Amino acid sequence: MVDVILGLQWGDEGKGKIVDYFAPGYQVIARFQGGPNAGHTLYVNGTKIVLHQIPSGVFHESTVNLIGNGVVLDAVTLKKESQKVAEHGIDVRKNLFIAERTHLILPTHRALDKASELAKGNEKIGSTLKGIGPAYMDKTGRNGLRVGDLLDKNFTTQYIKLRMKHQRLLDSMNFQEDITAWEEEFFEAVEFMRELKVVNGEYFVNDKLSKGAKVLAEGAQGSMLDVDFGTFPFVTSSSTISAGVCSGLGIAPQKIRDVLGVSKAYCTRVGSGPFPTELENETGEELRKLGSEFGATTGRPRRCGWIDLVALRFACMINGVTKIVMTKADVLDSFEQLQVCEQYKVNGQLTAEVPYQMLKSKIEPIYTALPGWKTDITAVKSYADAPAKMKEYIDHISKYLGVEISYVSNGPGRDQIISA
Repeated sequence: MVDVILGLQWGDEGKGKIVDYFAPGYQVIARFQGGPNAGHTLYVNGTKIVLHQIPSGVFHESTVNLIGNGVVLDAVTLKKESQKVAEHGIDVRKNLFIAERTHLILPTHRALDKASELAKGNEKIGSTLKGIGPAYMDKTGRNGLRVGDLLDKNFTTQYIKLRMKHQRLLDSMNFQEDITAWEEEFFEAVEFMRELKVVNGEYFVNDKLSKGAKVLAEGAQGSMLDVDFGTFPFVTSSSTISAGVCSGLGIAPQKIRDVLGVSKAYCTRVGSGPFPTELENETGEELRKLGSEFGATTGRPRRCGWIDLVALRFACMINGVTKIVMTKADVLDSFEQLQVCEQYKVNGQLTAEVPYQMLKSKIEPIYTALPGWKTDITAVKSYADAPAKMKEYIDHISKYLGVEISYVSNGPGRDQIISA
């Protein structure tokens, strides 16, 4: 049995905390896509920890953590992250496994990412410059190096061959970057990775399932950044939706039971791209301040706005969401009135559907106003004790989406989750 936790917006929904909360009920936690542009924030014994590639179940010693083949892996980031986790008494060599089919992010991928973004000028996508897009391009172009290649005695030769190919491409883009330091770091991290447990990921996870293990598949980014269904071209380079679990871990569709979609009580987005409910005013600034909305990976200020139910219903549909976890409800505590977007006016026409290409349409969000609860909810332990106006807000959204909001996060702490 496999359950899935993924984001329903543009990422940054607080998935790390949610995976950490549910992890004790599972024997395997598996990341199925994305790269080190993901930043999953956890609070362990009051200390803030940001995980970029290691699954969020790593602090539960009884769980096994798998980095699946759908991920693109940065060895340098993994080494640094492992050292940070070790400061909290966790040795990843014991409970972290990596699928041998997982593609590697190389130093030249980072250079290509930077060159590509510079070439776009004012039309930048907002890449984190981690080399993720070029790594996925090499994967689909059948050029990449994979974790299993680390065990090959000819790995360095394979790397040099691919590096030369990348260098020709960089030369054609008139991009010059000394990546010597990056390469030194990379090969040091490669030696560290050789100490970790590399497995045939699809046999590994299916063997666990055949023995009755419960698997939690952890997504990165959000559904509106999916390479097929997101706000293209301002998307990530992988499949962020539940379908990506099958290709990203080697799991059959019928093995999936629940899909838990995570959504903030409002909306945020990092980087460029369409964002219909963005508030470029004092209210948006207030949301940013109250929610500490700065990227966990980049530190960039997040764009903020009211919750977008048109996009959220679309995300629930394509993911087959069975339950919703609403995060950061406490950020709305001080607002007198709340707005929820239930329709778009696209080029003068009302619609409740996400258009094919948001950039080519003039989109005006159509809001419904709901009363705020004007109460500090951070100490609330049960849904019965939650403010009536908060329940109205949650019920209204659940009814619109046709999916129950089953859990509400009312603060950053591990225990600040209310079962609705």
